[in-house]
Amino acid sequence: VQLNGQAVLASKPVRTGDLLSYTPEPTPEPMVDGAWEMLLEQATLLAVNKPGNLPSHPGGRYLRHTLWWLLRAHLGHDPHLLNRLDRETSGIVLVARDGATAGRLQALWTSGQVQKDYLAVVQGFFPESVQAEGYLSAEPQSPVRKQRRFTTHDPGDSESASTHFRCLARGTSASLVLCQPVTVRLHQLRATLLGLGYPILGDKLYGGDPTQFLKFVEGTLSQAELTASGIARQALHAWRLTLPDLSTPGEQLAIIAPPPTDLTMLMAHHGLTMPVA
Repeated sequence: VQLNGQAVLASKPVRTGDLLSYTPEPTPEPMVDGAWEMLLEQATLLAVNKPGNLPSHPGGRYLRHTLWWLLRAHLGHDPHLLNRLDRETSGIVLVARDGATAGRLQALWTSGQVQKDYLAVVQGFFPESVQAEGYLSAEPQSPVRKQRRFTTHDPGDSESASTHFRCLARGTSASLVLCQPVTVRLHQLRATLLGLGYPILGDKLYGGDPTQFLKFVEGTLSQAELTASGIARQALHAWRLTLPDLSTPGEQLAIIAPPPTDLTMLMAHHGLTMPVA
């Protein structure tokens, strides 16, 4: 980073007319699964099925290897992604073609008019139904700064979190759970399920041992460790969205993304049956 062509301290004041420049060294981006699928295409709105190893937005080591960049190439202009799925979460992403549509969709999202249904394969035998009301805050015991914890009491400096869970099937040692978030919080489903004692299979950060995530980032996680749970990523899928149809007032739009092969294979391994949409 240089100011007017010279290296300076971060405390150096920047004034009108100064030129701040950053020249990064060329760094190859990690490989991803770029095989996204179009689920719905309207004049102002798209819905796509994101694979389970593709970041949604540019960040860190990822720029061109992101859903945002791939959609930008497809559309010919910058897309507006409404829901930011984690890199390893597969499923539906809503995309607005323009800012005005993005604003309308965001208003529907924040006002609770969008029904969000996720599928998760979790460890253990999940109860029939759980209404999880609590708080999300930083996990002070974790070596990973961005990890959050779910608690039923307010520890301070937290966000309220509300999620309805329903068990769809129980297998040999795992359960298929329908997750319906009421609030929209970072890592809400993953942190809440860990807090309830039913971590998502394949979750490197919220699977019970966050050092797995650190090893994965460092590139030292072995193939055996990566696939020990039966899936190489977190078994979480944005399965179904129901929302008002912007193109037809008064009508509802139901969008479904069938679970990908890695998830259906994991379910079959545990004797879990996919529900009828």
